[in-house]
Amino acid sequence: MAQTPKNIAIIGSGLVGSLLAIYLRKLGHSVTVFDRRPDIRTIEFSGRSINLAMSNRGWRSLEKVGLERKIKEIAIPLDKRAMHVNDKPVYFQKYGKDGEAIWSISRGILNKRMIDLAEEAGTEFRFNEKVWDVSLPEAKIFTGESEKGEWQEYQFDIIFGCDGAFSRVRHKMQRRSRFDYSQDFIDVGYKELTIPANADGTHKLDKNSFHIWPRGEFMLIAMPNIDGSFTCTLFLPFEGKVSFENLKTEEDARAFFKEYFPNVRKDIENLTKDFFHNPTSAMVTMKCYPWTYWNKVALVGDSAHAIVPFFGQGMNAGFEDIYVLNELMEQHGDDWDTIFSEYQKERKPNADAIAELSYRNFVEMSRKTADPMFLLQKKIEKHFATLHPDKWIPIYSRVTFSDRPYAEALAIGDQQEAIMKKVMQLPNIAEKWDSKEVETFILNQLEA
Repeated sequence: MAQTPKNIAIIGSGLVGSLLAIYLRKLGHSVTVFDRRPDIRTIEFSGRSINLAMSNRGWRSLEKVGLERKIKEIAIPLDKRAMHVNDKPVYFQKYGKDGEAIWSISRGILNKRMIDLAEEAGTEFRFNEKVWDVSLPEAKIFTGESEKGEWQEYQFDIIFGCDGAFSRVRHKMQRRSRFDYSQDFIDVGYKELTIPANADGTHKLDKNSFHIWPRGEFMLIAMPNIDGSFTCTLFLPFEGKVSFENLKTEEDARAFFKEYFPNVRKDIENLTKDFFHNPTSAMVTMKCYPWTYWNKVALVGDSAHAIVPFFGQGMNAGFEDIYVLNELMEQHGDDWDTIFSEYQKERKPNADAIAELSYRNFVEMSRKTADPMFLLQKKIEKHFATLHPDKWIPIYSRVTFSDRPYAEALAIGDQQEAIMKKVMQLPNIAEKWDSKEVETFILNQLEA
């Protein structure tokens, strides 16, 4: 169903804001994007980024507007995890079936590309323009140099808040009666580091792997870039025995890497310089409801549901919001009341589910990936899934290589975990993990 063109504002020029602008322009709307920050294309990207892992949901959203091929040019497929445990050779865990991969993309490079594409589609960007207030019932925004100075007023038909976890638009919605809101910081922070390319431009580590150094309460990850380097992220508690607060000097940082990450210590470029130059960033899970106000304002992406990054689904979930919004716009035409109401009803349970899954994956990646019983459990699951692909799809695949709802993945994942708990208690499970007996036991449990 065609829509009458509207005058639409998007607050935030990040990945979600830029993609939403492209979708809205394709539907014939006029779109202005406001961002309080400078144009990312004109500045050096700050060291606070975790490389993105684009998976099925993200690709589907890009494909819908014909961008999949253009974005694959700046991405590298990763079909496995590479586990670096001290005193052991590196071992690999395949992500899914053959041909299934997540794609590593530098956030800065992708964001620049998306803004270019949105501009080509006819979007107007207004950078360095700070939104200080929003009139929700009138869809008006007020911008200016400072909160106390003079403001410029803009009138729109609809406003989309795509301005991240600490959204100005949501802040305004929070003051309304019966608006639910919670934020929950984890006590682990992160810092970006870099492994440079070899002199000939090749990668120092396997370039088609997501590299993890699990160390219990903390871990290091590395994802490849197209220039041969890796973007590394160190996840470490803010306080405690081994923590950011206890790494005060260059000597502390050197000793820490020597003890816990000896096999990459020499490769991490300007280790001590990067370590003290790049900020230590916090991670938050943010939930709220409702996500919309009348037929005037809607939150999309992190402004509605910020999550911790341990399932690589933050961007994918935000892009999926847009995909769902677009389907509803095609279905309901000019009935924006229905579009907004259906959008939040459909997306909220899925946003809550991926928030929960992302938090659990943090515990799994840092603590369990080096635990022999956990690895055995994963091996049994994989073996059974190979024998019965129609009966057992691992939760990782349900989230990453599927378009089915996150809420469904969480529910089925919980059922599978309950079955595996029983399997792991079978006598001599380590010896008979791939036996007919264990296979039959799981089949019976599935039918129970």
